[in-house]
Amino acid sequence: MRLVTDLFDPEPVRWGLRGDPWVWRAMCEQLTGLALPPSVGEVERLLIATFDRVVKCDLATETAPWVFREEFARGSGMSDGSVHLEMWRSELLPTLVDRARSRLDG
Repeated sequence: MRLVTDLFDPEPVRWGLRGDPWVWRAMCEQLTGLALPPSVGEVERLLIATFDRVVKCDLATETAPWVFREEFARGSGMSDGSVHLEMWRSELLPTLVDRARSRLDG
């Protein structure tokens, strides 16, 4: 059985802000044990809904380029706890969706 969490491995080598890797890991944890949906559209909707729930931010309507979330602060510098919404829109979520497409097409 293909799992949604398979999409999260490996982690990206580039992040937007310091909170991004923690969001990645929190999303993966939230999706543990869930089978990969049968279509790319369903996967994308699931990932966006999970992001929105984890970050407590509607990625579709939030206009700020980034948000701060205390739960992702680990004492690691100036952007600690900050989630780069633009990076999630342009690279991180598309990476997960592309990985799903590869698995579903292959």
